[in-house]
Amino acid sequence: MRHLIGYLVIVCALAAPVCRADGDLLEQFALAEDRAEVLKELIPGTEEYYFYHCLHYQNTGRLDEVEKLLDDSIAAEGYVIREPSASYGTDHLVDLSKIDFEALKAKFEKGRKRTEAEKLKGEISSKLKKMVRLNRTRMDYLERFQRMIDNYNAGSMNIDEFFKRLISFAQGLNEEEKRSITEQLTEEELAIFDLLTRPEISLTKKEEQQVKKVGRELIEILKREKLVLDWRKRQQSRAQVRVTIEDIFDHGLPQAYTPGLYQKKCDAVYQHIYESYYGAGKSVYAFAA
Repeated sequence: MRHLIGYLVIVCALAAPVCRADGDLLEQFALAEDRAEVLKELIPGTEEYYFYHCLHYQNTGRLDEVEKLLDDSIAAEGYVIREPSASYGTDHLVDLSKIDFEALKAKFEKGRKRTEAEKLKGEISSKLKKMVRLNRTRMDYLERFQRMIDNYNAGSMNIDEFFKRLISFAQGLNEEEKRSITEQLTEEELAIFDLLTRPEISLTKKEEQQVKKVGRELIEILKREKLVLDWRKRQQSRAQVRVTIEDIFDHGLPQAYTPGLYQKKCDAVYQHIYESYYGAGKSVYAFAA
């Protein structure tokens, strides 16, 4: 009983920031017929991941799993790589793209390997959470990351191989983060472009430019005219956003977009807009800036 009370105290402490940050997720978890399916959508290493897994294990009587998860969450608190500087009064977070991977490898070889691997895993998880939030087509990175962790936990690789793969994965994330520059798009425009072109669609270079133009036009018109305050709460406002998406895509997308594919893309982009834009200039992109 004493252990259970301890778990409840910690879970409640974790709950406050999570509930404030994502009430929709809390409702989805509470009402889900299969809560394990909801857990699969969470990014490892995040507050939401630890909180909801801990809550699920507690509700299903798996207290040993709760204890293990709490140990992991405490260890994960040390994952942030910080940059010491005499000119700063406090530590400052280092962006994943600024990590000297060669120096990190050297530190790994000289230090506690498991600790260094956990730190890097946590840093990747933090970066991945932000990147997926901005662009849901990056879920494949999340799936690869989770498979890598699962394989390591299952004993399929040792700590040296795990760290080596973490380094490679982090470098791949850095390249993905730079892709908006390569494509000459903003993060907002890249998200629309990826939704419209993934899975792979056979397009000419000219048609790709046409799709990019459509995405730019859509974002510009929606932000200027349609994404008003509380637009998601009003049926008429939601309908106007949907119609705008359909009209712009109908007139602007290349012929490669068949009627069936066109409808799927309208659905996917509307869902993205609904999840990412709150109205009156507020969006996940504004918060990430």
